Amino acid sequence: MSTPRLPSVVLVGRPNVGKSTLFNRLTGARRAIVTAVPGTTRDVLTHPVVGADYGFELTDTGGMFGASEDPLHALVFERGHRALRSAAAIVFVVDGREGLVPGDQEIAAAVRSANVPAILVVNKTDDRRARDGALELYQLGFDPIVEVSAEHGLGVGDLLDEIVRRLPASARGRLRDHDEEDEQHRSQRSAPGEHATAETAVAIVGRPNAGKSSLVNRLLREERMIVSEMPGTTRDSVDAVLMWHRRQFRIVDTAGIRRPGKVAQSGQVEALSVMLARRAISRADVVVLVLDAAAGVVEQDAAIAGEAHKAGRGIIIAANKWDLMKVQGPDAYKVFDEMVRDHLKFADYAPILHISAKTGERTPKLLEAIEKVAVSRHKRVPTGELNRFIEQLTIEHPPVSPGHRHVRVLYAAQTSVAPPTFVLFTNVATKLHFSYERFLQNRFRDKYGFEGTPITIAVRKRSRGRADDRTR
Repeated sequence: MSTPRLPSVVLVGRPNVGKSTLFNRLTGARRAIVTAVPGTTRDVLTHPVVGADYGFELTDTGGMFGASEDPLHALVFERGHRALRSAAAIVFVVDGREGLVPGDQEIAAAVRSANVPAILVVNKTDDRRARDGALELYQLGFDPIVEVSAEHGLGVGDLLDEIVRRLPASARGRLRDHDEEDEQHRSQRSAPGEHATAETAVAIVGRPNAGKSSLVNRLLREERMIVSEMPGTTRDSVDAVLMWHRRQFRIVDTAGIRRPGKVAQSGQVEALSVMLARRAISRADVVVLVLDAAAGVVEQDAAIAGEAHKAGRGIIIAANKWDLMKVQGPDAYKVFDEMVRDHLKFADYAPILHISAKTGERTPKLLEAIEKVAVSRHKRVPTGELNRFIEQLTIEHPPVSPGHRHVRVLYAAQTSVAPPTFVLFTNVATKLHFSYERFLQNRFRDKYGFEGTPITIAVRKRSRGRADDRTR
């Protein structure tokens, strides 16, 4: 049974008043991108804030108010208003240094019309210039008013107390259940040989304009992510929870990762976007690499897949916009798949799906593949069975090492999962030839599946004394 959803607390305010800094401060996670550029945040970011006796989801609405030259501002505005309509409480952030400006009056009217508890937060009050300006803001008529410095953490504890006072009473009971279920998930995750029933983190990655946000919207069956033909629309790594066949996925839509030179030319915002996308890969269980099927595979696609492979994450290749490829005939997928395998030789274990986020074609198959890969990452082979299997393999195909020494595998053990990791104890200190290591990995997949996940193989010399170990 899934945990009841926590109440929503929504941050609103003019661009560049410090909403994202406050979001990061309250959540304790650097999820929102913070720069001095107004309107940096576009998507609606949500992250849980959990304490000993309270819990809520904090939402940063982005720069939905005020003048903007951003061509996607209308979409940002609509997403922000949708968040306001579902809020249990609103935190209205203003800039104490600037005092009361007309834009604040506009936002104040929108907050009142939402008809939910509201807190006025005067930010940047660590600056002496904010003292006089803060007094003007009391004219807005909100109660309570909390003065903070989001950058330095001053007054944030008082703000948190005010937020908790305005949460529905049921939030505390839900939190206790939420904590108990989290503890159960943690214990299940550590159980050997079993795939955890906790949520699976899925990072949707790829080059700009490959259709990542459209795919997330299709999976969620709602327009959660802002979608446009403009490359670089998504700046933050935005996540949402999806329940599917009693399984819980946390889908993370990341910024498009471009070549380093392109990123450098695009400035600070995109550099931070790429950093957050890479962080999302490192935290994911499964990475879905979205390719533009019409554009084919390029060097940067291989670099992104390489990030996921080195991090030991499960990988699925989603060839998006496949509806545009049907004109090439029924065998187009064979040519395409051969091209993908040629460019991504190191990830030949990753399943390839031909989908269309626009039409929804085969997107349910993607969820099935995510589940299979997540299970494969946590598969454990019993030690006795593993040793019988290794013994048979090494008899038929003796180990090969770079030094051409006679290598005997004396014992084998699976030391961990996610990714599956195997240690071979041998009679000499050596390492296996890469071709033999690949041979073992392929045989493991033939025998046990391990679909979509890297397999790590290490070699150690079994010795009574100090081992001269080398691992790969």
